[in-house]
Amino acid sequence: MIVEGEMSSNVSETDSPPEMDPTWTTTILVVPCVVVLTAGFFYLYGAIISLLSKTSVRNKVVVITDALSGLGKECAGVFHRGGSRLILCGKSWEKLEGLADELENASDPTVTFPPKLVLLDFGDMDSMAAAVAEVLDCYGCLDILIFNSSMKVKAPAQSLSLETDKLLMDSNYFGPITLAKGVLPSMVSRRSGHLLLVNSIQGKIAVPFRTASSKHAVQAFFDCLRAEVEEFGVSVSTINHTFISCSAAQAPASTSLLWPLLFSRKPGGVSPDEVTAEIIRTLNNKRKEVLIAPSLPKMAIYARSFFPNVFFAVMAAGVKNSAASENM
Repeated sequence: MIVEGEMSSNVSETDSPPEMDPTWTTTILVVPCVVVLTAGFFYLYGAIISLLSKTSVRNKVVVITDALSGLGKECAGVFHRGGSRLILCGKSWEKLEGLADELENASDPTVTFPPKLVLLDFGDMDSMAAAVAEVLDCYGCLDILIFNSSMKVKAPAQSLSLETDKLLMDSNYFGPITLAKGVLPSMVSRRSGHLLLVNSIQGKIAVPFRTASSKHAVQAFFDCLRAEVEEFGVSVSTINHTFISCSAAQAPASTSLLWPLLFSRKPGGVSPDEVTAEIIRTLNNKRKEVLIAPSLPKMAIYARSFFPNVFFAVMAAGVKNSAASENM
């Protein structure tokens, strides 16, 4: 009997479930709660940023150059729905009117303002003075000026005429800085305003076959201007991107390993809505400089600064490889 009791006692002890470690119990309960709270935080953060993006541009006078481009139209739609007082600039009056009609037909007129239109061609320097005066006459002042337009030419230096070089400099440098200088007195007197330059990555790094370095020049102008006007409450921001997908085609493939990775235009590129979202964020937090680029172009920028000889060798190899591919 004693043996049987001991055996039954051992069996009961063996059959009883093991006790769960309190640490594991706490972990099982806490982890889902942390996940839910984190997801809720990010959702709330996104909602707040969305609300701020609308309230931060409401009633603001916003000028968009080259409003007829893919990025210009996207910006116009976002700022118009946000309640901005838009001044849309472009080279074609008929197309500007069409864009304005689209914006008004797609929005609630009780919470938006009819866009004002200004003919503006940076390549025509003789018309710039009148265009600047017209921009200022629209509302008497402006809060945000987005420089969006740019002209692109890809060719060997010896094949580019001086007339083409001058047209590039007018369109990408002299035109934008003329507009900036024209509106600056108004911003300085009000001690408020934001100038935002949308530029390509060529403003940060030299790319072969683009020797008319107008984008380098305009980038330097706005970098210098930023320090000069900060004490007057005027903000200056630059956003550099690699390639906006709606405005160019894919470049031909190359057999070089580094060349296409650094400078080819990928089909995806950066979409206009991505750049527009970055513009809104930059205006909200007043960031001075933003670079929208994959890792490799960013590495090229750093290589140019810290390992210039390596960078120059890669560029030269890419040019030789490109020439060899064309001759095949």
